[in-house]
Amino acid sequence: MLLFLIAYILWRGIPNLKPSLFAWTYNSDNVSMVPAMITTVEITLLALLIAVPFGLFTAIYLNEYAKRGNKLVNVIRITTETLSGIPSIVYGLFGMLFFVTYLHWGYSLLAGAMTLAIMILPLIMRTAEEALMAVPDSFREGSFGLGAGRLRTVFRIVLPSAMPGILSGVILGIGRIVGETAALIFTAGTMAQIPGLLQSGRTLAIHMYVLSGEGLHMNEAYATAVVLLVVVLLMNSLSALVAKKLTKK
Repeated sequence: MLLFLIAYILWRGIPNLKPSLFAWTYNSDNVSMVPAMITTVEITLLALLIAVPFGLFTAIYLNEYAKRGNKLVNVIRITTETLSGIPSIVYGLFGMLFFVTYLHWGYSLLAGAMTLAIMILPLIMRTAEEALMAVPDSFREGSFGLGAGRLRTVFRIVLPSAMPGILSGVILGIGRIVGETAALIFTAGTMAQIPGLLQSGRTLAIHMYVLSGEGLHMNEAYATAVVLLVVVLLMNSLSALVAKKLTKK
């Protein structure tokens, strides 16, 4: 079924790829997707820059430093599981009320990235914690036996061993960010431009949604779907390559 869906998108989209879709600026005639491509990369990197360090260090604390049976740890884990099941539109409404309205950021790249960072944080935390738990205790005991401290053990022994699992969570997070529309419509807006940090912009997913919703540029919407598919594959391939390099080290 997945292969059929991909084949259908390629069949409808590839013939409609044309130079005007890759113009630097957007207008109603060329419906260029270049601003949306740049916005997609910007908002993905910014959301990961916020979510990955916070989620990773939280997972390290929960698995490596917190005592077994700690009530705070149980509360954090239950909260994480609860947040992971909340629909994205709820995150979007929260982002609109807090970042857009209360903090006066307006519809902006920063508001969208912060909302997406909160949305993927439970996923990053959970996958990172599971990856750390999968590292055998004998690795830690051997490091302690050689005189290494806990901090050195975590960063030199445990993290490199857990890195493939951690990056798997990052790849899943990238997929969720790139395909997200509901949360971003409420926070980043739908302006077809290359945005600054506090300016509105649309991602490829929103660009495709707007074009298909108008009904005037369905061919261009399918072409956008092809480019979106390629962007996701490139990001996932890059993440997998990084994971392979880190594993070798």
